Amino acid sequence: MSTHQIDGNLFKTMILNGNIRLRKNMNRINDLNVFPVPDGDTGSNMSATISAGSKAIENMNDVSIGEVSKTLARGMLMGARGNSGVILSQLFSGVAKELKGYEMADVEVFSNALRHGVEQAYAAVINPVEGTMLTVSREAADKAVSIAKFVVDFEQLFDEYIKELDASLERTPELLPILKEVGVIDSGAAGFIEIIKGMNDALKGEIYEFNPEESEYKVNLTDIHTNPGDELGYCTEFIMQIEKMNEFDQGEFTEMISPLGDSLVVVQDENILKVHIHTKTPGDALNLAQYYGFFINLKIENMSLQHTEVLIHQTEENQDDCNCGHDHSHSVAPTLKKKYALVAVVNGKGLKETFIEMGCDYIIEGGQTMNPSVEDFINAIEKINADYVIIIPNNKNVFLSAQTAAKMIEGRDVRVLEAKTISQGYAGLTMFDATQSIEENLEEMSEYIKNVKTGEVTYAVRDSVYNGIEIKKDQFMGIVDGKIVTSNEAKLEACERILKEMIDDRTEIVTIMHGSDVSEKEVNKLTDYIDNNYSVEIEVIDGGQDIYSYIITVE
Repeated sequence: MSTHQIDGNLFKTMILNGNIRLRKNMNRINDLNVFPVPDGDTGSNMSATISAGSKAIENMNDVSIGEVSKTLARGMLMGARGNSGVILSQLFSGVAKELKGYEMADVEVFSNALRHGVEQAYAAVINPVEGTMLTVSREAADKAVSIAKFVVDFEQLFDEYIKELDASLERTPELLPILKEVGVIDSGAAGFIEIIKGMNDALKGEIYEFNPEESEYKVNLTDIHTNPGDELGYCTEFIMQIEKMNEFDQGEFTEMISPLGDSLVVVQDENILKVHIHTKTPGDALNLAQYYGFFINLKIENMSLQHTEVLIHQTEENQDDCNCGHDHSHSVAPTLKKKYALVAVVNGKGLKETFIEMGCDYIIEGGQTMNPSVEDFINAIEKINADYVIIIPNNKNVFLSAQTAAKMIEGRDVRVLEAKTISQGYAGLTMFDATQSIEENLEEMSEYIKNVKTGEVTYAVRDSVYNGIEIKKDQFMGIVDGKIVTSNEAKLEACERILKEMIDDRTEIVTIMHGSDVSEKEVNKLTDYIDNNYSVEIEVIDGGQDIYSYIITVE
């Protein structure tokens, strides 16, 4: 079989195949993570991301490759989880932009699209690191472009493209020393290659059985801490296709619709517009929007009728939640407009309660093993009625998704605090002052975070060697600011080692956040040790978090 053109139907089949192949290899990709911690994020996040894109295109038939790729890119962007997921979505977003307007793509067009995808992915990352998915996709795309004029069909192109992908993957340890030390290849690059190999299998007629249910990845969201208001009006949401693109300007539209209500969110993705607004005159909002195109989806809800007295809900209670009253997993009452709203990503009942007490308005349940998607952040922001929103990611692998969501929002000022650990987010919150400007708050919170040290204790999921430290499976690792400093048979020994690393003459406060696997007796032993060895103030929080037995904040 020889394929000279890829149309929309074939491209869809290739993507669905790539999705399934990655899912089948997800655990193997997770195991390639540099740290032997039980997070397993890379494979899961990439699989969740392409699954979201696959779901968006699975019912598309007899449309152009340009349309399929555009819908795929939009689905992947909204479903992108973690840094690896966001980078993957940007690779396919760049491909989609290059394929725009094409009914079918030949070898040369497709090769140029691969290169454009790489360029967009690099642009999305503030500090690109070589020896990763970026490098592997770039080197292989360059190879594809260089041979495009000489290959006879797509089968030959993909064979050569995959050869270069595999070769580049094997070179990643030479570019990223930590990979060489641990003895693994880059997990994100390996995940990307599984997708491409699945696409190649489809190209050659090897079609996997596709089960849409297996491709759905969801993160539990918990809406918390809101106060009832009167004269609530209507929660109005719609998705529309913009027909008058030459007349439509997102900024001008936002200015026009803003006086009609509050809790406004405007998100545009090319010719698709999503709007959420709380308004007493929904007809005016719809009439304004309808001038530019036609509605794809529309929902108007009377918030006063849907108001409930129960305002704080935990995930365990399994109550209903919604954008403004129902149809999701928990119930939430609308709020009066305020100047600031704080959104935090937190795992663990005690930690969630702590962040609420410190002023957070909305908690997205997530963290090391549950990275929220871009869409999760957008949905959270839609439910908040504030002029300024500050997102506190609390995890380095959540930061890029939060940033991507913030850039997509119109109608309010959304900022992302560069808090990449729970400790940083917790400490940063202590500096928040609602009477200050957004710039003053971010500056003071960010500056304070620089002086915070984060210690973590978790167990190893495999034998490994890191920075000269021999790690055995099921031992307890002590991690300080992202670097493993010890591996011990006992939690207390690991805690003692990281405290020695973190505490100095300037240390004033040590906050111990203990997880669901830690007993009161263990906590008391740790506090006694600190009391006997250091002159510091000790705070203890029953965090209830998974994965990490202890998260220790040193200020």
